[in-house]
Amino acid sequence: MATAEERMRVLKMIEEGKISAQEGARLLGALGKSDEKARRQRGATESRAAGEGRWLRLRVSDTRSGKTRVNLTIPIGLVNMGLAVGARFVPDVAELDVEEIQNALRSGLQGKILEVRDEDELVEIYVE
Repeated sequence: MATAEERMRVLKMIEEGKISAQEGARLLGALGKSDEKARRQRGATESRAAGEGRWLRLRVSDTRSGKTRVNLTIPIGLVNMGLAVGARFVPDVAELDVEEIQNALRSGLQGKILEVRDEDELVEIYVE
């Protein structure tokens, strides 16, 4: 990444006549491009790190007995595929607001993101 010191060095070389103003402009432009590339790489690394180590937990409980019927934990990276597959084979999944779940996951929320209760079951989705 270009520092203020590197930029000042280029400007000093122009002032001392060691390089032309045109060459200095080209060097400063190249320093700016390396700054932009470093920012993009840092942003990509940070966005990957935000999703690392995160899990989605799906818990389905029987409201009458209180027993857990399903307790499933999957990596966040597999959630989109799981939602698509689930919607095809489990009609109740299609009724959930899948887009709302995906938005919550993208935003980095943690904790309970969804709770659906009917007379027999309680479905809870958490991000851990």
